[in-house]
Amino acid sequence: MAVFYSRSADETIEWAKAYAKTLSPGDVVLLEGEMGAGKTVLAKGIVAGMGIPDEVTSPTYAYVNEYGGRIFHFDCYRVASEAQAYGLGLADYFCRGGICLVEWGKNIAGLLPERVKTVKISGSGETREIRS
Repeated sequence: MAVFYSRSADETIEWAKAYAKTLSPGDVVLLEGEMGAGKTVLAKGIVAGMGIPDEVTSPTYAYVNEYGGRIFHFDCYRVASEAQAYGLGLADYFCRGGICLVEWGKNIAGLLPERVKTVKISGSGETREIRS
C-alpha cells in the first residue's frame, strides 16, 4: 500500500490526477474517510486527471453524479440499505464500463463488485494521509 502526505487541497488534487492514470474502465474505487476528510477533493482530482472538464460536486443528495459519461461518483452516506441502493439503480452503474468512485461504500457492501480498489484519506487541518 502506497502512502502520500498531502499538505493542501491542491496537493491532494495533484496526487489524485496522477492516481487517475492508473485507473481503467470498469474500476470501482472506494473513497474512504471521515466526513470532511477530502473524499470529494480526491474525486475532483481523479475527474481532472481523466481529462474531463466538468465541475465536481458532492453527490450527497443526488446519490450519484456522472462526469463525461465515464466517471460515476457515488455518495452512499444517506443510503439506509442495500435494498434501497438497488432500488435507486446504483448497482447498474457497476456494469456500464465507466469508473465508479464510491464514498461510504460500506453502506452498499453487498452490491459492490468482488474486486475494488481503495483509497483511504485521513488527517486533520491541512495535512492528510492518503493510502492507496
